[in-house]
Amino acid sequence: MSFLTDALEGLAGLPQPAVLAVTGALTLAECTLGVGFLAPGESALLLASTTVTTLPRFLIMWLVVTVCAVAGDSIGYYLGRRYGDRLRDSKIVRKVGQQHWDKAGDLLRRRGAWAVFVARFMPVVRTLVPASAGASKLEYRRFLPASIAGAVCWSALHIGIGATAGASAKYIESVFNGAMWVLLGVAALVTVIVVLRRRKAALTS
Repeated sequence: MSFLTDALEGLAGLPQPAVLAVTGALTLAECTLGVGFLAPGESALLLASTTVTTLPRFLIMWLVVTVCAVAGDSIGYYLGRRYGDRLRDSKIVRKVGQQHWDKAGDLLRRRGAWAVFVARFMPVVRTLVPASAGASKLEYRRFLPASIAGAVCWSALHIGIGATAGASAKYIESVFNGAMWVLLGVAALVTVIVVLRRRKAALTS
């Protein structure tokens, strides 16, 4: 278990601005049209969140990630607005899967701006919904509030999960190390008892 906490402590030892910059950049890329499959934004966010040990750090990362997520959504939206449904036949969407583009469009037709919020928590589809929203001519004044609300909730959830996982890993290691000493003590005691019994049996035979 120590390798895990060593890795987490190594990450925590990095300058916080660097952690925030990398996390923000990957989040922005993850939220832009289909780039999430090339930039592991969600995984990077969970890993970076293990460095969050205080409320100020939580709030700063929450702000940075939320802003970058909304910016990524907006870039995707304007790409959709600019190129429309032609994006469905683009190389990157074909690589992601055109069925996901169709699913995003169907979700928007049924839910409108609410789909932008809901899609934030749906793997694959969330990277395509902003562009699909732009292509479907959903008004930006309706798109933006839903994007902000989704980004606020999504980032808070993932930062909370990452921070909890980091703290849990350290706790588990401390418990594990304590249990190992107990087990070693029990094993040594059992060994001594077995050796003494064998000697006694040898003397009496």
